Amino acid sequence: MVKNSDQTQNGETRAEDRTVEDVFDDTYKEKDGPKPPREIVWRNVVLMALLHIGALYGLTITPSASIPTLLWTAVCFFISALGVTAGAHRLWSHRSYKASLPLRIFLAFGNSMAFQNDIYEWARDHRVHHKFSETDADPHNAQRGFFFSHIGWLLVRKHPDVIEKGKKLDLSDLKSDAVVMFQRKHYKMSVLLVCFGVPMFVPWYLWGESLWVGYFVPGLLRYAIVLNATWLVNSAAHMWGMRPYDSHINPRENMFVALSAIGEGFHNYHHTFPFDYATSEFGGGKLNLTTSFIDLMCSVGLAKDCKRASPEIVMARVQRTGDGSHKTG
Repeated sequence: MVKNSDQTQNGETRAEDRTVEDVFDDTYKEKDGPKPPREIVWRNVVLMALLHIGALYGLTITPSASIPTLLWTAVCFFISALGVTAGAHRLWSHRSYKASLPLRIFLAFGNSMAFQNDIYEWARDHRVHHKFSETDADPHNAQRGFFFSHIGWLLVRKHPDVIEKGKKLDLSDLKSDAVVMFQRKHYKMSVLLVCFGVPMFVPWYLWGESLWVGYFVPGLLRYAIVLNATWLVNSAAHMWGMRPYDSHINPRENMFVALSAIGEGFHNYHHTFPFDYATSEFGGGKLNLTTSFIDLMCSVGLAKDCKRASPEIVMARVQRTGDGSHKTG
């Protein structure tokens, strides 16, 4: 942790505490010469194709699902989304707030339900993304196009710079978290049980829904929706929208992404102030359900020490580097 001395992407000094591993590194230079050949991982291509085919089928049988099953699907969506947004992202990648053991266990449960790599790997790659954003060392570099930044990066081998830079990060905070390491050790089994088993068996056992509908609707369809909502943060929110805080970087404010990813679409703000637990100037309002959830956890004593960018720092940045689209409130 660094206090009163870390630099932002444009050299600004902040007074907030944060992890230095998510600070943009403007000293990194891409290697000269031809890029390494793109190597397709055919196993991932086949699995992603089958998942989305199964999700489309799940969409066609959704009208046959009972009301409780549809409500359960929404609950599973929210839990798995929180496992990414409040968990792997805001808590473990950026350490923007502190969570009690029960809350960390719940968020790890949700993260396994989301099935987007274990917390340790997710946080490592996300810190690399922030530190080397829009370069060869960025796992889902948006400069390589919408498809690559959305899903293509999962269908090919990582660029060597992504692997190299990821190995050099200080991940001691993740290694010292027993919840993170337990989930990593038992990740495959947790995914089997939590991402596919729980969504399918709960409606079958509690209200007699068929296992077929349980597997394809709260199972595959919900899983695919959460995946694509998260991927839109990497793709759409790096390409379309306004840049009220820093017009010199690609990430944008995208309200559609904020809605679909329960608050992660305020991306120009987030890349400008990545230590802020709300990922938005406007807190839990304006489509930011994740911030509202964290605020609720604070009110019941399960979370604390939420970090925020002060209004003075935000407005100074708006005036200095914004694109003129900023609106208060």
